[in-house]
Amino acid sequence: QLSGPIETTECDYETVESATEILFDRLEKLVKTPFFKYYKVDLFRECPFWQDEGLCMQRSCAVESLDESDIPEPWRAEALSRVRTAPDQDAHLQYPGCYYHDSDFCFLDDANGDSQYIDLTLNPESFTGYAGDSAWRVWSSIYRENCFGLKERGIPSETTTVVSSMNSLARESKLKLEEEGECTEKRAYYRIVSGMHASISTHLCREFVDQRTGQSGPNLQCFISRVAAHPERLQNIYFNVVILLRALTRLEPYLSAYDLRTGDPIADMETKNVLTSVLDVAKRIGRFDEHALFKGENATYRSFQILKEEFKAHFRNVSLIMDCVGCDKCRLWGKIQTSGVGTALKILFELDERTLNPRTNPAFLQRTEIVAMVNTLHRFVEALHMTGSFREMWAASERVLQDIGEGDEATPMKGEQAGRSKATRPRQPIPGASPMAGTPEAQETFYTTIGELVKGCSTWSMSACANLVRVILDMAGKVATVLSGSGKDGTPSMEKEL
Repeated sequence: QLSGPIETTECDYETVESATEILFDRLEKLVKTPFFKYYKVDLFRECPFWQDEGLCMQRSCAVESLDESDIPEPWRAEALSRVRTAPDQDAHLQYPGCYYHDSDFCFLDDANGDSQYIDLTLNPESFTGYAGDSAWRVWSSIYRENCFGLKERGIPSETTTVVSSMNSLARESKLKLEEEGECTEKRAYYRIVSGMHASISTHLCREFVDQRTGQSGPNLQCFISRVAAHPERLQNIYFNVVILLRALTRLEPYLSAYDLRTGDPIADMETKNVLTSVLDVAKRIGRFDEHALFKGENATYRSFQILKEEFKAHFRNVSLIMDCVGCDKCRLWGKIQTSGVGTALKILFELDERTLNPRTNPAFLQRTEIVAMVNTLHRFVEALHMTGSFREMWAASERVLQDIGEGDEATPMKGEQAGRSKATRPRQPIPGASPMAGTPEAQETFYTTIGELVKGCSTWSMSACANLVRVILDMAGKVATVLSGSGKDGTPSMEKEL
């Protein structure tokens, strides 16, 4: 449970916590509206850095695309043919199928390329089984982009062997910043990437697939090892939430005048109302002073501008690295969240109030950028919402272990009284649970607590309840193993999973 000010922001953890649930509920509605659930993206662009042979062939990695007849009529080819969709003359076409403007922090998909519409509600972010060296190399390359001050950034080639884990790479990046005096701008870059990684990990642990049973649900041990055991990762999710809320606040005049029509007047009105309610929360929570970064006086001003250009170049590279993800669904959500964060950074650090004027500059953002930013904010806020659920699971398992410990400390009965008690309190073990090494009273407490937990989770999904009980049984089994000295717990390693 975090408390106090959020580093480099004007907000604290308690304020974000107080608004998380209401913000989550509103964003959950918003991303399901026609305007925000359809996203146009190119999933066929080749990786520009290495030849990826680690393509995920599992069904869970696939993405379900839409036919043109499924999308709102104003966006169909007939309507789009009446407006200019190609990149303008100011755009830089550095790679086939993608381009960027000087103010962009990301490469944008060419609308005239192989882009296709995706219904994001039909392709939710979840654990797909995509793991191993391919996923490892993607995150390794992303963290290596944290290195500033070099003329050339050598992204690993197909022959490069990654010898250190993602955790060590993250630590190396953090240590490098500390050695350089923790420049605020570089520190912010690292926190943004780390927070995005932590959010993705949280979602994967929340919808984790048990490879043995095929069932999906929350995996507490996964969350502990990937996020909770590293407090700075969770802190960086909060940091990203504040940044995106601040960007949304600055964009309010533009969004208020933006054409949200999809051809369904009732749905469009609901979209506008819910968006307004989200903006109301954003104005209260999104307190971040973007003017404090990339600023300097006289001789230092130029160095800060060079740093900002380098910052943008590195983040553009991250957006390109997403084209190297071998799982289509992972690539989809990686591109969305990179674009969403990149759009927020552009709003904060590249656009002044005159540029943000919807009357004088009505088309400075693509619709995909707005959709990406809102869906990315939803991802981050949902990660905090999921963290709350994991905290409850942890607290429940702790209570069970405490009750078991108290039962073991009870005074044992002696003689015939003990024998009669054991005879009148038969207990069959729960399937899959290790035999308990405690007294009958401890076992009684254990079974009673499980029953209370199951009753108490009536508002949860069945898979969530089942996984909670599974976690409790697993931890109880480990306690029994320790007490009996019978060996290893067999917990699988997840270091190399995405």
